[in-house]
Amino acid sequence: MHTGVYHSLDFTAEGKSVDFLSIPFSVDRSPYFQVKVPMVRIKRGTGPRVLLMAGNHGDEYEGELSLMRLIRRLDPDMIRGEITILPLANTPAVMAARRRSPLDNGNLNRAFPGDLAGSPTFRIAYFLERELFPRHDVVFDLHSGGTTMAHLPCALIERQGPADQFARALDLMKATGLGHGFIAENGATAPTSMAAAARAGAIGLSGEFGGGGTVTPETMTATSRAVDNLLLTLGIVDKRVLSSQNIDREPMQLLALDSHEQSIFATRRGWFEPAVVLGARVEKGDVAGWYHDLSRIDTPEETLRFHESGIVIARRLPADSEAGDCLIQVARPIDERAVLNRPLQ
Repeated sequence: MHTGVYHSLDFTAEGKSVDFLSIPFSVDRSPYFQVKVPMVRIKRGTGPRVLLMAGNHGDEYEGELSLMRLIRRLDPDMIRGEITILPLANTPAVMAARRRSPLDNGNLNRAFPGDLAGSPTFRIAYFLERELFPRHDVVFDLHSGGTTMAHLPCALIERQGPADQFARALDLMKATGLGHGFIAENGATAPTSMAAAARAGAIGLSGEFGGGGTVTPETMTATSRAVDNLLLTLGIVDKRVLSSQNIDREPMQLLALDSHEQSIFATRRGWFEPAVVLGARVEKGDVAGWYHDLSRIDTPEETLRFHESGIVIARRLPADSEAGDCLIQVARPIDERAVLNRPLQ
């Protein structure tokens, strides 16, 4: 009654079902409180099995809004196979407009493999990795830069799993139709949803679709097309559900993010002024921006330079920064052959 995760979904049932993951967690205002995480299942016959999730971080809205719309639009007669949708995976974080849960300060994307006897975020992670991910062939976890970062829209996979599974993940990443896709080197034991999906035997796919704690027509369009493209590629649907236009997919530039040197971090309090825009190609030594000290009128701004060459994929949005804040980040362009020939971890 006071631990674990509960739900009443029947994973074998045909049709469309709506339920909640229920997580008992006593709080001051409600001693028998349960965290309620909405979960929707749509099943028709046999076919591909895909899990779509958003709200892993609460302040990343492109995926949350898109998946809520998808729930309303999808009917069982439109699909072949199974779709499970978690639009608000860490619901307490979503409702608090925070990256982490206000109940336990839990960051769901750093909580895998979870703990069934732990706090709510860790119990959600446990249920996802042990119960939900293994029931699916593909897990698509939608992200963005959140409140404090702007991110270049791009797909994401981790170098995980057997070689054939990784190659399939690379194909699905390209099928999203986004102009950029990057490969993270987090290792098989990483506490992320993508590593958890691999450990559960599923293909993990993710993406960054914007940021700033808001959405734009451009970021919502990119998210809608990526979801539709994935569902079409997998053969679950025969026509687009979220996006109305069939735009030619641009070739995807693959990127590697595998070194802390690809980021510039603040080492003291200051105010960051970027010199380049997202998507810019830069060289090692180029000016990344300037760091101001507004408490010292006689101190000139510090010129910050990139430590590595690449494409700018993310930058901090608030100018006001503290030691440890990531100010700007580049990813290294790579060739697909090099990706496939590199040994998996």
